[in-house]
Amino acid sequence: MRNFDLSPLLRQWIGFDELASNMQGDFQGVSYPQYNIEKSDDNHYRITLALAGFSQHELSIEIEGPRLTIKGKPALADKERRYLHQGLVCQEFSLSFTLAEHMNVAQADLTNGLLNIDLERHIPESLQPRRIAIGSNEQQPGLRNRSRTIDSEKIAPAQ
Repeated sequence: MRNFDLSPLLRQWIGFDELASNMQGDFQGVSYPQYNIEKSDDNHYRITLALAGFSQHELSIEIEGPRLTIKGKPALADKERRYLHQGLVCQEFSLSFTLAEHMNVAQADLTNGLLNIDLERHIPESLQPRRIAIGSNEQQPGLRNRSRTIDSEKIAPAQ
């Protein structure tokens, strides 16, 4: 039997934490740009991308349906550089995340080469869990009398 590693797919689902954690093990894949996904509670998340060399006008963040897409296109250098060692990468990228229902982008900011995108889950009042009180038939005499009437109709012989 083959085992399929779904980790690369699941690590980009935001707000599906329980599903993702149940389906994947610890996977430390490397991609560009490198990023963190933080969860402060069930309704607040933060995506942090390491974007050394990018300025604010070279980045774009778009939401289309449940898809959050972050794109970066650095400005071309005036002259070609020759590196003895190149450890910093500043290249064009597009990174997408699938957001769970009711997830919204609260804010985004670029500080010290880190792009922080804060996400919040806003569940409508009508969909939030609510507690239902459990009563007894003694509290609702109308239902109790009606059930007796129905039972007596079933017992009565047909004419």
